[in-house]
Amino acid sequence: MARGQSRSSNQLVIQQAAQALEQLKYEVAQELGIQIPADGYYGYMATRDTGAIGGHMVRRLVQIAEQQLSNFQRF
Repeated sequence: MARGQSRSSNQLVIQQAAQALEQLKYEVAQELGIQIPADGYYGYMATRDTGAIGGHMVRRLVQIAEQQLSNFQRF
């Protein structure tokens, strides 16, 4: 698969979110001490590492959503 392409059929509701998600991925990987390949090819990474990054990203996104919902509930 060529660089920058994905097999995922998921489409973002807000296209500008792609950059924010990419940044979040790098932040989470850094916190976990996992080096993301500079060429963008994940084929040589351990499944455990890529899964850990994705799992922590989801946790962080849920936290953000919960905070926004709690702030919304106050009004």
